[in-house]
Amino acid sequence: MKITYTGRQVELAPAQLKKLEARFAKIGKLVDGKKEERDAHVVLSLERKTHKAEATIHYYNHELVGLGSSADLFTAINLATEKLEKQCVKARTKWRDAKRIPHKSAPEVETEKAAPVEPEADSGPGRQVYKVKPAQKHKPMTVEEAVLEIDKTEDYLVYRDAQTDRVSVLLRRRDGHFDLVEG
Repeated sequence: MKITYTGRQVELAPAQLKKLEARFAKIGKLVDGKKEERDAHVVLSLERKTHKAEATIHYYNHELVGLGSSADLFTAINLATEKLEKQCVKARTKWRDAKRIPHKSAPEVETEKAAPVEPEADSGPGRQVYKVKPAQKHKPMTVEEAVLEIDKTEDYLVYRDAQTDRVSVLLRRRDGHFDLVEG
């Protein structure tokens, strides 16, 4: 992490700068990671016997700012770095967790990969079998209700027959008629 110091009526000795760099080393590990180098700007000032420290880091289009004030210079710097460290941890977890949420394309139908089925001799490579979980329990239908329902949907409809309580498939043929496959 690159640290830039600005002192308003405050001058730091080289030994003090080393202590400050050690303090910012932990924040640098949180913010920098392995990708790129971040810049930190530290402003130290003295007003009416009160030392003020302000540390600013730009992190993914956000400004993280830690403020600290005390009668002692290093206490003010420690307060500012502690606040900055808390903000870095919070911003990093938000960013990390936001990237790990999967986007759902169809909320009403969930699919999961079934266990790999042994491919048959005539099936082509790259074919996969998917199990479809029903989104909700559907009430049983009669054949007439299924014909009305298939007009709204695609070329087939799988439903539970109300009379036999078995699964049936209604298929639309190319000539406009229907085929009924009873299970």
